[in-house]
Amino acid sequence: MFTSFSTALSALGAHATAVDVVGNNLANLNTPGFKSSTVSFYDLVTQSLGAGLGETQVGFGVGRPVTLRNFSQGAIQASSGALDAAIQGDGFLVLKSPQNATVYSRGGNLIVDKSGNLLTGKGYKVQGWTERGGRLDTNGPVGDIVVPVGSIKAPVASTRFQFDMNLNAAASLGPPPENFRSSIEIFDSLGSSHVVSVGFTKSATANAWDYSITIPDGDVTAPIAPLTGTLQFDSNGRLTTPDAATDITFAIAGLANGASDINLRWDIYNGLTPRLTQYAQPSAVSANSQDGEPSAALIRVGIGDGGRVLAQYSNGVQEAVGQVAMASIRNPESLVAVGDSAFQLSEKSALPAIGTPGTGGRGSILGGAVEASTVDIAREFTSLIVLQRGYQANTRVITTVDEISQETINLKR
Repeated sequence: MFTSFSTALSALGAHATAVDVVGNNLANLNTPGFKSSTVSFYDLVTQSLGAGLGETQVGFGVGRPVTLRNFSQGAIQASSGALDAAIQGDGFLVLKSPQNATVYSRGGNLIVDKSGNLLTGKGYKVQGWTERGGRLDTNGPVGDIVVPVGSIKAPVASTRFQFDMNLNAAASLGPPPENFRSSIEIFDSLGSSHVVSVGFTKSATANAWDYSITIPDGDVTAPIAPLTGTLQFDSNGRLTTPDAATDITFAIAGLANGASDINLRWDIYNGLTPRLTQYAQPSAVSANSQDGEPSAALIRVGIGDGGRVLAQYSNGVQEAVGQVAMASIRNPESLVAVGDSAFQLSEKSALPAIGTPGTGGRGSILGGAVEASTVDIAREFTSLIVLQRGYQANTRVITTVDEISQETINLKR
């Protein structure tokens, strides 16, 4: 009978621990990426009474409860944070703690410090790959992701331009012959812009147009003669001369601002398909492009889908400057929570497999979103009521055994 004291006391301790776990779950109801824990109770070894070899067994109570973390998928919620990232599927972000220890997390509220390091809200450095020399190599080892905060993007000098256009097959030969002109803005090595114009004049030769490429005289130290030539089309309106193997290059030397000379190529073919046609429609440009860029300042940095770290510049250019890495762990239940929504490996944990999101069984990363906590408030309150009743029942056991003990002691009076 007197073992009931220790049995009930073990139950009080176990239920108190379980209430602590439920309280922790409810406290993290709104913690992004938090995974709730459940409590498993286990009985202690039983005591056999008499010589019946187990016919009468009395237990010694309940052992220390075991907590199991639920790594199920949390709801994905849209966020206004440009650096917020949510993991959909299996996997963890790889982080470096301030003590340089590797930890793992599902929390995706990220920030950038003054040095450009991509961090969690608690200062853990996010691991991945950073652009080096204009190249983002995800085949190398992971390291701290550093974005170019406050930097100026160097200009890119134009080397080619193109028009997708039609020249009117019904154009008049005049006099004067019908002409059409289009212009495009290009950039030099200093990031200064220049306007290159291409004029087209209907030729007396059937299905032919003469072209002339010019640049304003004020942009150069000495006037540059126009680059001229002829475009020949067949009876079906398809460009035949020049052919796809012929380069049309306009050399711009002696720029007035001191920039490097430009050798500008006019791409009149897309592979083997002409970009210019001659049909009985008004002459018009449907698309144009060139490969130069002016210098620009960094405006903002954000996380895109797939875990790409995107930098947006003042000239409208957006480019990937980093890639967030993900770790896949076969038995995440073995991880040990270390606070700050982070986990570390235990002796039971499988070796993490680190790679890019969406590969090797790893989940995907969604930018502009966070993963909600997996805490179910209804289930937690239900568990809290059940645990409270269990605690009350075991206090009643102690009270009852105490009363029986008093009755037993009173027998000798």
